[in-house]
Amino acid sequence: EYKNVFGKIAHHNIDKALLVAGKSSPKIGGGTIDEPMRLVFGDRAVYEYKDKKIPVGEIAIETAKSWFREKLRFVDPLKHVIYQNEIKPGSPELMDIFDREVIGANDTSASVGYAPLTETEKIVINIEKHLNSKKFKEKFPECGEDIKVMAYRQKRNLTLTIAMAFVDRFIDNEKKYFTRKKEIRLAISDFISKNNLNFDKVNIDINTLDDPKRGEEGMYLTVLGTSAEGADCGQVGRGNRVNGVIALNRPMSTEAAAGKNPISHVGKIYNVLSHEIADKVYKEIPGIHEVYIWLCSQIGKPIDKPLIASAQLVLKPGVDIKNIKRNIESVIEEELKNIYKFTDELSQGKYPVW
Repeated sequence: EYKNVFGKIAHHNIDKALLVAGKSSPKIGGGTIDEPMRLVFGDRAVYEYKDKKIPVGEIAIETAKSWFREKLRFVDPLKHVIYQNEIKPGSPELMDIFDREVIGANDTSASVGYAPLTETEKIVINIEKHLNSKKFKEKFPECGEDIKVMAYRQKRNLTLTIAMAFVDRFIDNEKKYFTRKKEIRLAISDFISKNNLNFDKVNIDINTLDDPKRGEEGMYLTVLGTSAEGADCGQVGRGNRVNGVIALNRPMSTEAAAGKNPISHVGKIYNVLSHEIADKVYKEIPGIHEVYIWLCSQIGKPIDKPLIASAQLVLKPGVDIKNIKRNIESVIEEELKNIYKFTDELSQGKYPVW
C-alpha cells in the first residue's frame, strides 16, 4: 500500500505485536469460547506523507483477519479475536532515511546466519510442516494447528517431544483421544522412516502431560486448535528464527524480523540475508562442513556497507582456508552489492521470517 500511495515503502516497524490469550472451556464433544483473544498491534508506522494518507490500523487488522482465516481452520477472526491498534506515527528523523538516495540502516544491529541445517533441524521443520499440511488434517482433523516440536539428539539417538493441541469437537470420549494419539504417533513414525534419516533410534512422545486417570483434565483439548484461546499469550520474536527453528546450540540473532520494514531495518534485512549468504557459500564452495555469516550495521550508514561482514568456517579434512578464502569473500561481496534487489524481494514476501 505504501508503494501504491507514496510510490515507495515508508518507515514502519510493527514488530511489537502481542496476542493476549482468551478464555475457553474445552470439553469432550466440543466446548465453548468464553472470552476472545486480543491482538495488540504496537510500535511505529507512517500514516501520512506529503499530504497523502494511509489507513495503517485498518490494513493491519484486515491483514491479521486474513491470516487467521488462512492458517487456523476453526478461528473466526470476527468472533474469536478483538483487535487493538496501538501503532503510532513514525519518527520524522527515521522517515528521512527513506528520502535519501542511498538507504541507510535505521538501527545499529548485528545478525548471524548459518548453513547447512543439521539432520535434526531439518526433521523438526519437516515434521511440523507435515502435521500442519492439508493432507494430514484431512486424515486427522482433531490435530490442531498449534504444534511445537522439540528434538534432542544424543549421538545417533533422537527424541522428539511434540505438543499438539487436539480439537475437542472431534473427540467423542477419552478412549478416542488416546487411540487417535497413538495413530498420530504411528503416522509420524511412518513419515520419519520415509525420510531415510540416519538415526539408530527415534523416540516420539506426544503431549507428555496427558494422564488417562484424570479424565478431561488429563488431555490436551482445545476448542479452536490453539492454546492461545485460553492459555498461552504470544509475542513477535518469541518464536522461530527466520530459518524456521530455535537451535540452542547455534549462534542466533535476537532481533524479531517479522513486522520490521524490509528497506532499511537491518534487524530484518541482515537477519535473513546472513542465512542466505551462508547457504550460498556452503552450496557453491567445495570443502566447507559448516559456515556462519556475521553482519553488523551502524545506524545511518549504507546497508550495503556493513561495519562487519565476517565468515566463520568449519572445513572438511584436508581443505586449506587459503585456497577458498577469496571465493568466500567474492560471494559475500556479490550479495552485498545486490542487497537492494534482495530487499525488494524481501518486501514482496519471497523469504520467510519465522
